[in-house]
Amino acid sequence: MEAIINLAYIAAAILFIFGIKMLGKADTAKRGNLISAWGMGLAIVVTCINPDFGNKFLWIALAFIIGGGIGAFSAKKVAMTGMPEMVALFNGVGGLSSVLVGWAEYVRVFSAAHPDAPDLAAVSPEGTLTTADLAPHFSAFTMSVIFLAVFIGAVTFTGSIYAWGKLSGKLGGSAKTFPGQKAFNALLLLLTVGCGVLFPIFPDGQTGLLLLSLATLGSLLLGIFGVMPIGGGDMPVVISLLNSLSGLAAAAAGFVIVNNVLIVAGCLVGCSGLILTVIMCKAMNRTLTNVLFSGFGSTQSNQQVEGEMKPMTVDDAYYVLESARNVVFVPGYGMAVAQAQHVVKELAELLEENGAEVRFAIHPVAGRMPGHMNVLLAEADVPYEQLCEMDQVNPTMELVDVAIVIGANDVVNPAAADDPSSPIYGMPIINVHQARTVFALKRGKGAGFSGLVNTLFFRDNTRMIYGDAKATIAGLVSQFKDK
Repeated sequence: MEAIINLAYIAAAILFIFGIKMLGKADTAKRGNLISAWGMGLAIVVTCINPDFGNKFLWIALAFIIGGGIGAFSAKKVAMTGMPEMVALFNGVGGLSSVLVGWAEYVRVFSAAHPDAPDLAAVSPEGTLTTADLAPHFSAFTMSVIFLAVFIGAVTFTGSIYAWGKLSGKLGGSAKTFPGQKAFNALLLLLTVGCGVLFPIFPDGQTGLLLLSLATLGSLLLGIFGVMPIGGGDMPVVISLLNSLSGLAAAAAGFVIVNNVLIVAGCLVGCSGLILTVIMCKAMNRTLTNVLFSGFGSTQSNQQVEGEMKPMTVDDAYYVLESARNVVFVPGYGMAVAQAQHVVKELAELLEENGAEVRFAIHPVAGRMPGHMNVLLAEADVPYEQLCEMDQVNPTMELVDVAIVIGANDVVNPAAADDPSSPIYGMPIINVHQARTVFALKRGKGAGFSGLVNTLFFRDNTRMIYGDAKATIAGLVSQFKDK
């Protein structure tokens, strides 16, 4: 039976690997997601029939049904604007589960090590078990992975909850800093890790219980104070990093309960999330350390913005687009808020029928989670061939007749190139300011989620089209159909 279970776990791991591989392309991503889900389903079913669990498989099956039902309901009901918050919550739940697994294993060993433990009879009916007999259970390796599962999981849990609060607007999107914050976080990390170092040395008795409790509390606080100084513009990187941490926490939990498939799945999630985090940091020309500790968004640029925003009506915008032969759409979070992706695709098709070349320029950190814009456009069945990365579209931007910016801010802000005092200075952007004409679709004149003023809106070649993006694009679509 054990051989069958291990073979099934290997099959599940292979499905995970193929599923993640297929997520790399828009046309295979949906199938890859389903393959990974089948792999996890197989792992859960095999775990349920493991004879080592006795009659506990009923509890596992019940949890599978309840959890799967909640997940399916949430995924069905969540709007695309709420997808980043849901991803943050999923990361947090994954971290919390690792904390519970670590604590459950420690409590099991701790209880069995003491004669007055309520469940001792189940471990040693004769009541002759001593702490020395449980020395292998209190091994340094087992206690170390318990600490890692609790430490990484707790940081992921509270960090994800705080990220959810930022993304949903309940805690504000700007970075929050206070004097001595870095020193405080460093001291908190040092104390938490110190408890983790001492825990495998003194795992038993009240000392071990106190050390793990303090480590848990410190880890929970680290998650909060670690995300607090990170500004809204960096949230896609934070979500990716928290996703990686949730995988590492799951891998540590796999070592705790000696479950091979959990170790493999956790390592896959942790490594892929970390790789994505590095890619996104590179796209912003910043290090991960800078993202985590710079307090992005807590300070404003000293640059004096010259000029004024110049509004344009939908009717006037139509006449410009009607003669355009090269059009680039640059989507941002505003497109998700307006749910404008379907009318954007319709406008793109009408522009192509009118003889224009149409492309969609996607910045790696556009939106509020990794791949946010790609998911939106895929939902509207925008051809994958029309999606262009930043490096592909920038060299030809001067030849673009009209660049339509839909709710994007930092990823098109020229201050990143010409304002050394700007927090985003040096960050690669989509150079829409080089296009002949720029249409910036915004609800109002306020700054974006990061709180930074976008100097693009004050450029001579930029025209502001205020209002709901979906209504604006629908108006342009109507104009093309009527005329």
